[in-house]
Amino acid sequence: MKNLVKILPLAVVLSLASCKKNQQADQLVVTEDSATAVQAPAVESQDAMLKEAQSNPLTTVALSEAAFEFGKIKKGEHKEHTYEITNTGQNPLIISQVKPGCGCTVPDYTKDPILPGQKGKITLKFDSSNFDGLVNKQAEIYANVEKAPMVITFSADIQP
Repeated sequence: MKNLVKILPLAVVLSLASCKKNQQADQLVVTEDSATAVQAPAVESQDAMLKEAQSNPLTTVALSEAAFEFGKIKKGEHKEHTYEITNTGQNPLIISQVKPGCGCTVPDYTKDPILPGQKGKITLKFDSSNFDGLVNKQAEIYANVEKAPMVITFSADIQP
């Protein structure tokens, strides 16, 4: 039991250190010209996000791709990739949230309902500053589809 007490804090520190977060990446800049202030959404459990996403009538979708490869990039580069999502169902597609697996990735996505037959976009912006070598990252898409969350991924080979 004493060994567990000694090891547990170390495990927590190591798990938190495995994904260093760039504090500037998630900061909201509000200018004086802004008419309304935007608040960051509260952190929700996966069950709560799933329930919210599926609270609207379900639809079906097609992704242009589920995985993207940046190839070799220099350490410190900021890269982004846009995934296209098409509503193939009969009801409007509502993306309620895109949750990246790490603070090094910032999502942007179509906030308005995507009508049947129309397309929306999900952009993942990646900061490679804290990584070396091969990295694989993912983001979960919460939307009003039966098999939510959908997962999109990207990889990169970070060079010094």
